[in-house]
Amino acid sequence: MIKLISVIHINELIDLLQVEKIDTNLYKGYNQSIGSPHIFGGQVLAQGLYAMSQSVPEDRYCNSIQSYFILPGQLDKPIIFEVENIRDGGSFSVRRVLAKQNGKVIFFMSGSFQIREDGYEHQFEMPDVPHYSDLTSWDELFEKYKEFMPKPLREFLSIERPIIFKPSIITNPMEPDKMPPYQNVWFKLKGETKNDIKLNQCIIAYISDYNILATALQPNADKAHMGNMQMATLDHSMWFFRDFDINQWMLFAIDTPSAHNARGFTRGNIFTEKGELIASITQEGLLRPIKKK
Repeated sequence: MIKLISVIHINELIDLLQVEKIDTNLYKGYNQSIGSPHIFGGQVLAQGLYAMSQSVPEDRYCNSIQSYFILPGQLDKPIIFEVENIRDGGSFSVRRVLAKQNGKVIFFMSGSFQIREDGYEHQFEMPDVPHYSDLTSWDELFEKYKEFMPKPLREFLSIERPIIFKPSIITNPMEPDKMPPYQNVWFKLKGETKNDIKLNQCIIAYISDYNILATALQPNADKAHMGNMQMATLDHSMWFFRDFDINQWMLFAIDTPSAHNARGFTRGNIFTEKGELIASITQEGLLRPIKKK
């Protein structure tokens, strides 16, 4: 029987991301739906990172990942993750993971893991955005406007999630207009969990696939929306800089430098509420207009 997990609470998300070890460097992961017909890319990303992190020495933590999505994942089938040990050096370890369904690779990722070291520091400043207490969450938007939302948006927002999202810019789906090529989204877990650095990184990897590709639609929001576009993540890279408390509010500051040839390119920085930069993300995704029949 296939184990299809419904993720509502943070503990259920953690259970989802902690893939099951079935042999040396071999893991099995299960799936949950976020409203799309295929597996959510952030889930595979986070599960792959968790699998790799189990094979490195305990004192090494992920500093970067680079990944490619090859095939759409099937929700009703488990994922097998095969981890390859590329190298263990004096300070860094490198791993690669293949994610397979039906014997075919649907996703692959490389990751670098580093020991804690001293060095010089600098970072970008957090953008000046409205405080999360002054913004409306996805859940609140759904309850207030669900009767007026287009069906694709209504179905997407109706899914219960273990994360609160509060965007700084909200489009009116009834009167769509072009929007700026950036978005700032506050987010926080619903409930609290223990702070485990490696698991925290997996949770952030999962969350990093929310909101980012949709930002690439904003400059053309008068024409493009979830209902008339085929959207899918093509590649996703992350860099982790600092430890953080997973239970606090964080800001995902996203921009989109370009869209062309049915692809959208996006970048993001994740800050703590105090303004510490903890991670950076880049993603390219498919943005293909659906042709009317």
